[in-house]
Formats: sequence, structure tokens, C-alpha cells
Amino acid sequence: MEWHWESFVFAIVAFLVLYLLLNKYAFGPLFGIMEKRREQVLDQMKSAEQSRAEAARLLEEQKKAIQDARKEAYDMIEQAKVTSARQAEEIVRQAKEESNRLKDEALKDIESEKNKAIAALRSQVSAMSVMIASKIIEKQLDEKSQEELINHYLNEVGGKA
Repeated sequence: MEWHWESFVFAIVAFLVLYLLLNKYAFGPLFGIMEKRREQVLDQMKSAEQSRAEAARLLEEQKKAIQDARKEAYDMIEQAKVTSARQAEEIVRQAKEESNRLKDEALKDIESEKNKAIAALRSQVSAMSVMIASKIIEKQLDEKSQEELINHYLNEVGGKA
């Protein structure tokens, strides 16, 4: 095994030519494709990070919107409670006023009927008194008979009332 420097130089030249050809036609496009793929991966990572940040922002907005909706619903419920309490108080007040008005009307009606009854009783007592007086005069009784007759008619009036 001998060593020939011409073969060695020829191998090196062939290797350099092969390397230059591969570099120009194979490595360049291959590295270009790999660089494009690297950039795509970086862009996708950047896009994914932006999407994640956007999703986090939207999640926070949704949480805030839900919290605001809950607060608004709570406020509406509280307002409804206050309104219903006011309405209940108003209904109770109106019912009390109406019952007082009806009570006053009933008392006036009772007073009126009482006055009518008293007037009717007075007229009956007057008529009875006149009738008793006329009976007394007709009979011209003595004092004892007069007293018995008055008691008798008073009992009759008491029985009718």
C-alpha cells in the first residue's frame, strides 16, 4: 500500500467539487427549507402565545361580564324587594284607610238608626202617654187604680220594645 499524492490531491479536489455542488444545489435549498420551517415554527409559537394571551384576556373579560351580570341581577333583586315592600306597605295603608272609612260609615249608620229608633220610641211613648192620659180621664179612677193602670200600660210598652 503505497501512498500516492496525486490520488490524494485528486480525492481532495473531487471532494471540494462535490462539496461545492452539494452546497449550491442541495445544502442551500435544504437549509433554506429548514430555515423557512424554523421561521414557521417560531411564527406559530408567537401566534400561539398571542392566542393564549388573547384567550386569557377574553377569559378575564368574560369573568368580569359574569360578575357584572351577577351584580346587576343582585341589584335588580334588591330593587324588586324594596319595591315589593313599598307596595305591601301601601296596600296595608290603603286597607287600613278603607277599614277606618267603613268603620266610620258603620258608626254613622248605627248612630242614625239609633236616633231613628229613639225618635220612633219617643213618638210611641208620647202616643202611649196620651192614650194613658185619655184612659185615666175616662175612668176617673182613684189614685190606686190610676197607678195600677199606668203600671199595666208601661208593662205593655216594655213588652213591645
